[in-house]
Amino acid sequence: MKVYIESYGCTFNKADGQIIAGNLQENDIDIVDSIDEADVIIVNTCYVKLPTENKVTYRIQKLQKDFPDKKIIVGGCMVEIDPEKLGNIAPSTSWIGPHQLNKSASVVEATYCGEVVRESGFSKESKVNVSKIVDDSLIHIIQICEGCLGACTFCCTRFARGPLNSYPIADIKEEARKAIENGACEIQLTAQDTAAFGRDSGEKLSDLIKEIANLDGDFRIRVGMMHPKNILDDVDEIIDAIKHPKVYNFIHLPIQSGSDKVLSDMRRGHTINQYLDIVSKFKKEIPDLTLAVDIIVGYPTETDDDFNLTVELLKKIKPSLIHLSKYQHRKGAISSNLTEVPHEVMKKRSKFLADIKSEITEEENKCLVNSHQRVFVIEKGSKGGFIAKTDSYIPVIVDNVSLGTFVDVKITEATATYLKSELL
Repeated sequence: MKVYIESYGCTFNKADGQIIAGNLQENDIDIVDSIDEADVIIVNTCYVKLPTENKVTYRIQKLQKDFPDKKIIVGGCMVEIDPEKLGNIAPSTSWIGPHQLNKSASVVEATYCGEVVRESGFSKESKVNVSKIVDDSLIHIIQICEGCLGACTFCCTRFARGPLNSYPIADIKEEARKAIENGACEIQLTAQDTAAFGRDSGEKLSDLIKEIANLDGDFRIRVGMMHPKNILDDVDEIIDAIKHPKVYNFIHLPIQSGSDKVLSDMRRGHTINQYLDIVSKFKKEIPDLTLAVDIIVGYPTETDDDFNLTVELLKKIKPSLIHLSKYQHRKGAISSNLTEVPHEVMKKRSKFLADIKSEITEEENKCLVNSHQRVFVIEKGSKGGFIAKTDSYIPVIVDNVSLGTFVDVKITEATATYLKSELL
């Protein structure tokens, strides 16, 4: 029996796909790189945004049409968020919910034999120190917790991932140690909200980062998205942890809107001033910090004045990375009961922010032109050369180097998304 797996969405979901593959391999089921070779196809879905929902829905339907003789299994967030739609478009497929990955092999075996098996529902099963098949030996993803403490009105992911479930620091540290011994150069700590880590278990994110950073070896740690409200009472300790030389000077701190009114409507649980205070403390202690933010354009209660406040905020904090999303209703989300902002208004606002985004990020990157940087070579470029990362996690294109090495470069050119360099 041979299985082909394709995963969509975030880093966390990518790691879920690696766990599915590891579980299959442990049970002597072969993983293949081509659909044509496969007997069973697993589609590990994402459902966070409407375009992604449409993409995975189309993909499932197309696979059923193009490969009628192959068995198809659907995994990921769609299983928990929208089982009704999934049942309608794929009535004869098996399912593996994101909390049931340890049952992957049994679902595959039963499906291969003609049964329709659907494993869903929440579980406290750990996703640390389980078998994984990684497609990049240099980058190792560790899920430090699953679920969140939030109640964001626009989010449907929380219905798939459930309440917070943190994994023990000792277990996470052990997985990191093994990965580094096996050649991993970058440890990515991921979660729906890394700042929520340990709030159900009495441990702390800052302690976790320090424990891993103090392991032996040449590697870097990237800390995933943090919800501002869950940083508020541990800012100083998290800053101290990120200042460790083995941790990228990088934080992903979504703001979503520059308006306190909209943040309240979204039930984000923090204010703009609190957010600015967090950013100010980080930038004061880590001057070369890379700040990544998320913005939702056109939340149903966003007025022109609210939008202008978001513009002002971005110009004030000048983030190095800006992820823009147009608001769209999501299955089960509270805000889906509200009237959407007219499409043309949303489109105009999104275009305006996209232009500002390019101006800000390119301006920030141009400040690095002619600077000398020690960068970490982490992956091959899709168009040739190699991609390295500065200490601030900014991608740099570099030639004639080896993966997993540190090299000294001079930055020669900057764009809004990456830097170009030459070896020193």
